[in-house]
Amino acid sequence: MRNIIVVECISTGKNYIGDIVNRGYNPVVLHLKDSDTEDGEKFGEHVLEEYKMIPYEFDMIYEKDTFEETLEEVQKFNPLLVVPGNERGVILATRLSYELGLLGNSIENLDAMTLKNEMHNRLAERGLRSIKGKVIHSLDEALEFYDEENLKEVVIKPTYSAGSASVRICLNRDEMIDSIKHLFDKVNYYGDKIDELLVQERINGVEYIVNTVTHKGTHRVTLVWKYNKVRTSEGAIVYDSCETVNELSLGEAEMVEYAYKVADALEIQYGPVHGEYMIDEKGPVLIEVNCRPCGGGMPADFLDLISGQHETDSILDSYLKPKCFFDELKKNYKLYSHGTLKFFITPKNMIVRSSPIVNIEKKLKAFHESTLINTTYNDMFFQKTEDLNTAAGYAFLVHKEKSAVDHDLNFLRDVERHAFSLILSDDATFPELKDDDTYLSEIKPMINKIERHGTGLFITDQFGDDLDIYQVGYEKINDVNGNFDFIIINLNKSLIDKNEAEKVKIIMDAILKVKNGGLIFVPKNTYQLTSSGRKGIEALVKVLDYKIELPPHYINDVIIASRGT
Repeated sequence: MRNIIVVECISTGKNYIGDIVNRGYNPVVLHLKDSDTEDGEKFGEHVLEEYKMIPYEFDMIYEKDTFEETLEEVQKFNPLLVVPGNERGVILATRLSYELGLLGNSIENLDAMTLKNEMHNRLAERGLRSIKGKVIHSLDEALEFYDEENLKEVVIKPTYSAGSASVRICLNRDEMIDSIKHLFDKVNYYGDKIDELLVQERINGVEYIVNTVTHKGTHRVTLVWKYNKVRTSEGAIVYDSCETVNELSLGEAEMVEYAYKVADALEIQYGPVHGEYMIDEKGPVLIEVNCRPCGGGMPADFLDLISGQHETDSILDSYLKPKCFFDELKKNYKLYSHGTLKFFITPKNMIVRSSPIVNIEKKLKAFHESTLINTTYNDMFFQKTEDLNTAAGYAFLVHKEKSAVDHDLNFLRDVERHAFSLILSDDATFPELKDDDTYLSEIKPMINKIERHGTGLFITDQFGDDLDIYQVGYEKINDVNGNFDFIIINLNKSLIDKNEAEKVKIIMDAILKVKNGGLIFVPKNTYQLTSSGRKGIEALVKVLDYKIELPPHYINDVIIASRGT
C-alpha cells in the first residue's frame, strides 16, 4: 500500500487522514519539533491532542535534528505524496517533495509562499497590487518607516505566523509604538520568539477568503468566504464569524481573478492556496496566502453539505486525479447550502467550570457541530481572546436557507455579548438564600394573579399547603405527564450547588412543559441564581422559539414568555 505523508496534520488538515484511507492509501503523519519556549511546548501539546481526535488509524514519524535525517526517515516509506496539513508544515513538505522528486511546488518560491513580507514583494515585482510595508527589528526602524511614508493607520504582524496571532491594528503613531514594544516580548502562533515584525499600511475594506487548488498551474476555486472580524481595545484582531459567499456580489469576481494572478505570481503548480484578501475602493488586494488547507478545523461533512466537496479531498484530486480536477473545473461555482463559522470570543481570562451552550446550540435549526463538547469542566483556564488560537471555540452552522443561518448566528452573538456565561461559565457567587417562608410569601401573590390563565404547574423548592396548583420539585420535572397552560418556576436552593450547565438543563426541561399558547413565569428569585441572570434565561426562551412577553404593570422582576402555536 502506497503512503501519503502529511506534515503536522491539524485543524481542517485532519480531514486528510480519512481521505487518504478512503482512497486506499496509508496515511503517515510527520510530527514537527516544538519550539524551545514554553509556548512552543504548549503548541506541541496542542498538536498531539489534535492527533487524538482523528478517527482513523495512521502511522507516525518525527522530525529529526537535521533535514537530512528527516529525509532519510521519510524515504523509508517511499511516499506517493508529501503534503502540509498546517502552515508550519509547508516548508518541510515542499523541501521533502523536491528532494524526493514528487509533485509539488518549487523550493525557490518558499519565501514568497510563507513569509508575509516576501509574498507582497513578489506581487510588486509582478506588477500586481500589494501592500506597502517594511520588516523592522527595532522601534526606531518602525518610526522611520512610519514618518517617511507619511502613514496614519498601520498593521503590525510577525513575518511568519498564523491565525492572527500577534497581529495588531494601530490607529495612530502612539498605538504603533505601544504595540511594537509589546510584541517584541511575545511569540508567534507556534511559540517562536518574535525578533522581527512587518509594519504595513492598513487597508480598510471587506476581508475574504478565496480557497483554490491547482494542477499543473491551472487553478480552481473550491470555496469563497467572507470574514467578520473585530478589533479589541488593545488593537488585536479577533474573528467573529466567517460565512460562505454563495453568489458573487459587486467586485468579488474581480477578486477571484486577482487570486488566480496571485497564485501565478507565486508559481503555484500543485495543491492548495488559502488566500486572504481585502476589497476596498481601489479593488482587491492580498492580505496573505497560506499554501495549505484552510483553517478553522472545519469538518469534512460540514463542507460537503455546503459545496458537495471538502478541501482536503479536492487537494488530493489536484495531485492524483486530474480528470476529477478538470471535471470540477468545468462546473459553475454552485453551493448547496449556506455555511458559517461562529468564533466564540472570551471577554476575559477565566477559570471555567461549565459550558451550557453545548446543550443550547443543539436547539438551533442551522447547528451542525461545535468544538465545545463538554458541559462540565474541571476548573479549566480559558485565555481572553486575542487571536484565532485563543477563541473559546467554534460553532459550525449550515442550512439551505441563509435566513436560518443568519438567525442562529445573531442569536449566538447576542448570547456572547449579553450572557457569555451560557457559553463558558465560571459559576460566580450568588445572593444569600432566603428562608422557605419568605420565598413562599413572595411567590403567592403572583400565583393568585395568574391562576386565571388556566391549569398551572408550580415547579418549586418550597411547597404551600394552601396553594390550589399542581406543585413539583425540580427532580420530578420529567416525571410530569402532559403540558400546562402556565408554568411558574420558583427554584432557588436546588440551584445553588449546581454548575451553570446543570441549571440551564433544569430550566429548559421546565420551560418545555408549557402548552402551545401557554405562558412561562420565571421570577428574580430564580434567575438571579444563574450566572447569566435574566438575559441568560431570556436566551433559553429565544432558542426554543418562544416569545418574550411585554411585562404588565402589576408584575415586576419576572420574565414572562409564551410558547407560540
